[in-house]
Amino acid sequence: MSSEDAAIEALGVLVDPVRRGLYRHVIGSPGEVGRDAAAEAAGVSRSLAAFHLDRLVEAGLLEVGFRRLSGRSGPGAGRPAKVYRRSGGEHAVSAPPRSYDAASRLLAEVVERAGLDGELQAAARAAGEADGGEADPVEALRSRGYAPYWDGGTLRLNNCPFHALADQFPALVCGMNLAGIQGLLAGSPDGEDWNATMDPLPQGCCVALRRTREV
Repeated sequence: MSSEDAAIEALGVLVDPVRRGLYRHVIGSPGEVGRDAAAEAAGVSRSLAAFHLDRLVEAGLLEVGFRRLSGRSGPGAGRPAKVYRRSGGEHAVSAPPRSYDAASRLLAEVVERAGLDGELQAAARAAGEADGGEADPVEALRSRGYAPYWDGGTLRLNNCPFHALADQFPALVCGMNLAGIQGLLAGSPDGEDWNATMDPLPQGCCVALRRTREV
């Protein structure tokens, strides 16, 4: 099976609305998700959630692990439960086939070699500001694929939309990403109540946001 056929088959699994809802819940959660929590979020039975979650694993969209959800260990703690997390792989389909990723890598390499980080950040900030206008920055980030979630008083981003490029050009792409989000806040009516800074975690986006003023 070609990589294109594999991607089409994987994404075809998401046609089912229940499966799609379960997938969105898992990838939008900061940690691993158990079957009970996933079933409750999707509004379906545990057995149906388990069936669809395992189908997502088979398609390569989720990964599976085992841990005790009670937090206890030792005798009497019970068997580890099956938990799910976002897969590290990516699936993209274009009809007809395109190769935008190859072009983006070449462009990033040229920008990095030419030392044009400042110019790139200025362009990203301007593009973010022009793309702003939404009253709620959280929803604006969610609609752009960042999968935001609250970690105490910090809004973290569970997904990096530029993950593949950020792995190869971390300083360049993370700087661009921060500037773009800062621009998005500048263009939002409520953006002045927020502050975006570089605060990377092992997984997810390198940027975190905090409120500068409680509402």
